[in-house]
Amino acid sequence: MTQLTLALSKGRIFDDTLPLLRAAGIEVLEDPEKTRKLILPTNQPDVRVVLVRASDVPTYVQFGGADVGVAGLDVVLEHELGPYGGGEGGASLLRPIDLGIARCRLSVATRADFDYAAAVRQGARIRVATKYTQLARQHFADKGVHVDLIKLYGSMELAPLTGLADAIVDLVSTGSTLKANHLVEVEDILPVSAHLVVNPGAAKLKRVRLQPLMDAFRRALAASTANA
Repeated sequence: MTQLTLALSKGRIFDDTLPLLRAAGIEVLEDPEKTRKLILPTNQPDVRVVLVRASDVPTYVQFGGADVGVAGLDVVLEHELGPYGGGEGGASLLRPIDLGIARCRLSVATRADFDYAAAVRQGARIRVATKYTQLARQHFADKGVHVDLIKLYGSMELAPLTGLADAIVDLVSTGSTLKANHLVEVEDILPVSAHLVVNPGAAKLKRVRLQPLMDAFRRALAASTANA
């Protein structure tokens, strides 16, 4: 029996993926919030779910720790631009379906009193705090702006407030956290939603098991769009 391993991260993506899995006839048998297990069984004996950090999903899929995964486009592109990906010229993963879930955007934000337009004139230099160092570097390079990147993993909003950085690059959903900390979005970089990512080898060797899963996801997405 061919084992199919699906990499998911806890939280919004996991919750939003469950209805798509059900449409494919797959039920996860344990609640990730109520168990310490990192590998969860499903009602299909040949399908299991591994719980990994969101930023690790592309790595697990690329190197065969999982055959398929669900990850935000921000995470996938950051991975592909990094040392394990193909750089700007190539992708290390297949990305067959935009699942349209967990929608948000990757944006630049600054203090409300910061003159961003002046700071990003051609040839200027700006300090930016972010965990998306590859995407941020590419974005500012495309603008002809020199950037000093400061990698942070949490409380990104503090960086401009304490003088650590001039700006941040981070995910924004409602913008309420920025507003509460007197920050404003000054530039959108990328619309983000969760994508299905597939290991290229698994796409060939496990196609018989993978294809029905992808077809069910596509039907569920089409149905939800039609009912919207």
